[in-house]
Amino acid sequence: MKSSRTGEVHRVTSETEVVVQISLDGKGEGNISTGIAFLDHMLQQLCSHGLIDIKISANGDTHIDDHHTNEDVGIALGQALSKALGNRKGIQRFGHFVAPLDEALVQVALDCSGRPHLSYELNIPSERIGTYDTELVKEFFIAFSNNSGLTLHIRQLSGKNSHHIVEACFKAFARALRMAIETDPRRQGLIPSSKGVLEQAGSEA
Repeated sequence: MKSSRTGEVHRVTSETEVVVQISLDGKGEGNISTGIAFLDHMLQQLCSHGLIDIKISANGDTHIDDHHTNEDVGIALGQALSKALGNRKGIQRFGHFVAPLDEALVQVALDCSGRPHLSYELNIPSERIGTYDTELVKEFFIAFSNNSGLTLHIRQLSGKNSHHIVEACFKAFARALRMAIETDPRRQGLIPSSKGVLEQAGSEA
């Protein structure tokens, strides 16, 4: 966590407590414990393929179901990313990637625009992967995009195995995000917008 591009969020509600630390210029190291094993596995993909260092500790009412913890991890991680990006000076801003995993192929395109938007087109055949409700994949990305200020498009091009589809999605997301947050030497620290401003989540540029 030595990079200046870091963010930390401590979110406490009556349902969950989530602590997130993120470093954008990392080595892909993850220390993740959400209480949801499949979500941990997917977030490790984000670390590994995005070359982002992430620490997450979450305690929630998973004895009821995983919904609250899944959503609040997405919220806190999105807020931490927005903090780490700051005014977004010098970044590439846009990223895209198509990731295969066996028969599955998923495309992700994103813009660190400060304007939250999610277009989500995954068709996951099964209702659960292990104990994880596959409806929560969309809920995670809604929470993440709304709180990070990302314009995010996720499109499934092919796939029949639910695990493969979701993992290909997270890998494509990781690589697209890595592309977008990398610094552009030609920008020389300028904000990548014709308007000259990119605010944190919730603004327009």
